[in-house]
Amino acid sequence: MKTPFTVARMLELLRETLQLELLGDDTGLRREITSNEVSSPGLVLAGYVERFPAHRMWVFGETEITYLASLSAEQRRHILELFFSFDVPCAVITKGLDGPPEMREIASRHGVPLLRSTLKTTEFYRRVKRALDEEFAPSTTLHGSLADVYGVGLLFVGKSGIGKSECVLDLVERGHRLVADDLVIATRRGNDVIIGRGHELQRHHMEIRGVGVIDIPSIFGIRAVRQQKRIEVVVQLEQWDRAENVDRTGLDGATTTILDVEIPRVTIPLNPGKNITVVAEVVAMNHLLRYSGIDPAEAFNQRLLGRMRTAANVRQYLAEDDE
Repeated sequence: MKTPFTVARMLELLRETLQLELLGDDTGLRREITSNEVSSPGLVLAGYVERFPAHRMWVFGETEITYLASLSAEQRRHILELFFSFDVPCAVITKGLDGPPEMREIASRHGVPLLRSTLKTTEFYRRVKRALDEEFAPSTTLHGSLADVYGVGLLFVGKSGIGKSECVLDLVERGHRLVADDLVIATRRGNDVIIGRGHELQRHHMEIRGVGVIDIPSIFGIRAVRQQKRIEVVVQLEQWDRAENVDRTGLDGATTTILDVEIPRVTIPLNPGKNITVVAEVVAMNHLLRYSGIDPAEAFNQRLLGRMRTAANVRQYLAEDDE
């Protein structure tokens, strides 16, 4: 189960990145941040709260602080009492500003953490949005091995013991890079990008049956690994079965779905003597060709169809020639 993203955890993880400090006591640090949305109070400071999404993180920039300073003490207290009466996770003052003197007292009384950042408001928004998008991105765990082959992220999947790790180990020996072995944490970025990485406890270790656990960067060097990679092709390893139909042209365009994103899938049947690592390299290079707009299978099919049409026209001409 995923650890709740509380204000205390945000301070722990992002204190340096967002240049945060806690104003006042630690009241409310256990409040949970449940959304990646960040907003400025805007109309709320004018008293309009009909459509106030309180569950977001709220940012008070120089404009909001200046506006509050322009109000009378009574008006300012009324507005701040109204704002902090909602169940907001926290409020952040940017540019290192102090804020109104009564703001800390009202926030503390309502149990809302009040934070301050020395960053400019636009820079704070840029950094916090990226961090929250990553924290709240949909994710799942996959059983497989992920490698960077010629810049293409290949996720090898298949039954336990079929040789996924051995295949990736051979790729690493040939100069490619390991991302994760056995357990791959997949996270969706945006609408159609799946990023894969290993568990922090793995640290680019691999389990090779009969050998045990090995440390890839210690054996092959730090250039043999990378922290994360986009998953671009799923390589399904299966035992060879004569009875099963195997795509021999590449025209089928099989896909699989990870976190609602369709990923191209290539199924490779395994039989004795097959050089699976070379095949994997060809899969990666073929993907790069398709990405650049060249589809070898489709081009070959079109040439075949063109030749068949030409031959058919010749036969028709000969059949109609009565001379």
